[in-house]
Amino acid sequence: MDIFLMHLGHYVKDILPSILLGLLISGIVHELLPQSIIEKHLGNKGFLPLLYVIVIGMILPVCCFGSLPIAITFRKKGVSLGPVLAFLIATPATSITAILVTWKLMGLGFTIALCVSVVVMGFVIGIIGNFFETPEVKEGGDSCPMCAECSVDSNSHQHHKKGFFSKIVSVFTYAFIDLPREIGLELVIGILLAAVIASLAPVNYFINNYLSGFAGYIFALIFGIVMYICSTASVPLAHAFVQAGLSVGAGMVLLLAGPITSYGTILVVKKEFGLKILITYLTVISIMSLLAGITFSLLFNGYIVPAV
Repeated sequence: MDIFLMHLGHYVKDILPSILLGLLISGIVHELLPQSIIEKHLGNKGFLPLLYVIVIGMILPVCCFGSLPIAITFRKKGVSLGPVLAFLIATPATSITAILVTWKLMGLGFTIALCVSVVVMGFVIGIIGNFFETPEVKEGGDSCPMCAECSVDSNSHQHHKKGFFSKIVSVFTYAFIDLPREIGLELVIGILLAAVIASLAPVNYFINNYLSGFAGYIFALIFGIVMYICSTASVPLAHAFVQAGLSVGAGMVLLLAGPITSYGTILVVKKEFGLKILITYLTVISIMSLLAGITFSLLFNGYIVPAV
């Protein structure tokens, strides 16, 4: 228990400032990023529109569940499939908070490689998605796609109010009330699991003896797909696995596949776009996550993840 509390304290102390800063920046982005910018650049095909969509998705402060109503709303407005699928990859895979925590726990080089991998994955799935023929859809309603609950009671959300003071209230309300309510439980679970993994000697033994090679990549992929955890919460978990002996490349596979492939995303993609597109979506994610992890391990052999 003492070892567990020690590791738990180290994780909390190391990542809490990054989490708080990320939440604040997320609140500012959520309040000040005009919805018209997102709509404009989601509506076209080509290289630049996909780039805009991916970058917007990477900084947009929502997890995969928050990205689903946004993506479906854009699809109902007639947006082509490619940008929607790229958006569904970029948004849950990274966030401002996740990037800051990854930088703190995994190092700058790993963080840059992770972001580049997300961009490449977004482009690939976007290009592939543009080749699919999907049924025409009717234009959606006027409810705010940034908030899944707006259709129920938009007056209950501070970020819909105008005025300077109301905007300040909205920033802090979203940053420290709405967003923690959305990802807080998963974040706590992720930190607790990381502390458990770092504390148990049998886990270290199993990883070092059975998951040190390519098997570690397959384990990370399956673990990420089966056990959804948001991008921020998955970072301490991946860090603990790497510290226990998992390769750093396998850690990247976990951070890519885990946040993107939630059960909610899988069910919604199947319902909205069909089984064929879902299989393509999951196949691209799996192959590219493995390629990203293996490539990072080969190019940066001996990369050292900072200890906590």
